[in-house]
Amino acid sequence: MLSLWRDFWKDPRQPRFMAPLLVINVLGSAYGYFWYREQLAETSFYLWPFVPDSPLSTTLFAVALLFHLTGANKTMFQVLACTVSIKYGIWAVIMITNYWSSGGPVAPTETMLWLSHLGMAAEGAIFLRTYRFGINVVIITGAWMLVNDLMDYGAGLHPYLFMAGQDTLAMAAALALTVLLTCVLSFSGRSGV
Repeated sequence: MLSLWRDFWKDPRQPRFMAPLLVINVLGSAYGYFWYREQLAETSFYLWPFVPDSPLSTTLFAVALLFHLTGANKTMFQVLACTVSIKYGIWAVIMITNYWSSGGPVAPTETMLWLSHLGMAAEGAIFLRTYRFGINVVIITGAWMLVNDLMDYGAGLHPYLFMAGQDTLAMAAALALTVLLTCVLSFSGRSGV
């Protein structure tokens, strides 16, 4: 198992890793859109791209994997997909952990969501480190995340939260992750780390 992990860390773009990840992300995306069904039903269709943050992230990641598998080099798209997977993976882990630490039950659904979002962040980080990109990719990715934050917390389109009183944490975590990840991108892409 350790050998498999080392191989994945060294070269995650191997088809033996990407095919299962593609299936996992497609299934996770489908479940995520189902999870958001009520919020989507209450939202005007033209605002839907701003509602299901995590499922959209895993959908983008799945498409990025398809680009890899077909040999298409879409660095801008792939970096964006990895970055938003990291952001919304960490964001959800923060929100669920806060829910649990405030006395919320550690139920199977929240545990599955916590683990799957941790996986989102991990896969995004592992793939992101394999790219080289310029400042234009950093600016576009940072702008995408910032616009989504403004829609989530300015227009009230953020995901339904796990309990009352999480609004401030949700907004602070989202904005902090946008700033942090934009800074990480600005240093990592040019060095190819």
